[in-house]
Amino acid sequence: MKKKLSLLVVLATTAFPAYAQQASDANNSIQYDMPKNFTVNTDSFDFIRKEVMIPMRDGVKLHTVILIPKTAHNAPILLTRTPYNADHMTSQAESGSMASVLQGYDNMPDVIKEGGYIRVVQDVRGKYGSEGQYIMNKPMRGPLNTSQTDHSTDTWDTIEWLVHNLQQSNGKVGIIGVSYDGYTSITALFHPHPALKVSVPMNPMVDGWMGDDWFHHGAFREEMLSYIYNQDASQKNTFKWWTNSFDNYQLFLNGISAGAIGKAHGMDQIGFFRQILAHPAYDSWWQTQAMDRLFADQKLTVPTMLVHSLWDQEDNYGAISFYYTVQKQAASNPLLWLAVGPWNHGGEIKDGSTLGPVKFHSDTGLYFRKNILAPFLAHYLKDSSIPLPAHVTAFHTGTNEWETAPALPKQDCITNCVTLHLLAHHGLGLDAPKGEAGVVSYVSDPEHPVPYVKQPVITRGAPNSEWDGWLVTDQRAASSRTDVATFTSDVLTKAVSVTGQPQVHLTATTTGTDGDFVVKLIDVYPDEVPDQREMGGYQLMVSADILRGRYRESFEHPKPITPNVPQVYQMALPLTNHTFLPGHRIMIQIQSSWFPLYDRNPQTYVDNIFTAPPEAYKPTTIGIDVAGSWLTLHQGK
Repeated sequence: MKKKLSLLVVLATTAFPAYAQQASDANNSIQYDMPKNFTVNTDSFDFIRKEVMIPMRDGVKLHTVILIPKTAHNAPILLTRTPYNADHMTSQAESGSMASVLQGYDNMPDVIKEGGYIRVVQDVRGKYGSEGQYIMNKPMRGPLNTSQTDHSTDTWDTIEWLVHNLQQSNGKVGIIGVSYDGYTSITALFHPHPALKVSVPMNPMVDGWMGDDWFHHGAFREEMLSYIYNQDASQKNTFKWWTNSFDNYQLFLNGISAGAIGKAHGMDQIGFFRQILAHPAYDSWWQTQAMDRLFADQKLTVPTMLVHSLWDQEDNYGAISFYYTVQKQAASNPLLWLAVGPWNHGGEIKDGSTLGPVKFHSDTGLYFRKNILAPFLAHYLKDSSIPLPAHVTAFHTGTNEWETAPALPKQDCITNCVTLHLLAHHGLGLDAPKGEAGVVSYVSDPEHPVPYVKQPVITRGAPNSEWDGWLVTDQRAASSRTDVATFTSDVLTKAVSVTGQPQVHLTATTTGTDGDFVVKLIDVYPDEVPDQREMGGYQLMVSADILRGRYRESFEHPKPITPNVPQVYQMALPLTNHTFLPGHRIMIQIQSSWFPLYDRNPQTYVDNIFTAPPEAYKPTTIGIDVAGSWLTLHQGK
């Protein structure tokens, strides 16, 4: 009996593959399911996936994922350098198709797979699989970075490795990416590798203080605290932002200041958060990191297409500012392109038929990828006989048409302008008032700030959050408040077409010694829209931004406001390209809080708002001098 049993054990054991034997326990009484190293059978896949650690010049190795079409021969390379997990961005497959793998963030299967590109995604230093230390928007080599490496050198070293180790490539590389990955696409333009033939920064982070992720004209974007927490607390985003409040409005109101809220979450352990607290003004720490300012001393040598979204809720400053910086280097730069579409942040890589309730009557994202991006990449990376798109291609909202131009209009409008004049009794006109004067007043109370979306305000990234589309949310909730000054035109009898960056000239008084000014340009729909009834009376924000009053004269050197003395507040709003149609009205809203998108201004001058005590937050009365207030734009086609 014992001999028979021994034979059965031997037969049972030999019936299993070798890996099962290795995965069993010592006495072979249990066979485990999971092998030590599982190998995916990729025979039917149409691509090869490689993971490599590419060495940088200082010895640090960066984790890099390479997807090579099995049919690749003499193929160009499309590179993205990211802090958002290269593995995750290249592991979305539900099949063995490369197009299926490329369904993740920052990928465009219809461009990359159909274009036959070798796809390369790399974790930047200190994130996910890469060695080294992570620094948010690591400064370029210079006063803030005395090491021998930055994002430009890491890109150079990566390209050098790729062109010498990928036999299937033609030795031409393009770099592309959205947001932070757009920022690394810009850093690649500093002392670029000879094999870098094209760069496509999409919705790039360019200047975090002037108008991208962290501040806008000095007002801190409080809703970005969760991003900083998730991104900077650990290498693999292990720690996630937490809150005991369902409504962020209540969370930030109870927390008093952004500094206090961050510290309550333990963020004083994070280097970037400590730097933000230490540099509330636009000092040299911010200025020497701003990509547009840095590139003013450079020369564009790589064909570059900047991509901008008209309703970018995160980085609506960077692409346009960088565009104008390069344009100043030459009247018509032959290496610079710009694509502008009716998207939110990164919306150009998705279906662009709608944004919130707004319909564009075509897939604008697909149009961009097929007719603008794909031929641009192919011309420089594959075949120079492929025609290039126009240097500026922009979607015109309102009429919902694509337009082309050799360049954007100049930032300041001198001739052929449209000026919207504030009028007494909350009116708005296209003609300057004749002797009409008046003051429109409201009370701004920090205890009851104006929400940027209806409450509850749900944390960005959480289920049911309005973050991705908040810029197109209906503004009627704001216009009905007594602490929002509203100026509205008569019903238009003919179209008013505008383009460029609206220039705000606001004259106002306050009873406080500091204060914020939010200015919003709005398209008011007719009371009835037959083909989309839910849009009846809709107030669509076309362009808007905020200015912290202490910076009205200098962004670097804040100054208290003299109470009850008229002051001039000037700023440029984000780019617009829009037609107010007949039957619509034009509206301008002015308010002094936009919460909790931006931290509350105490309205009492303190040295650092991040550490403002509760007693500093006081109500003030704001007076808008209508005769001294207007908004100027270029007249559109």
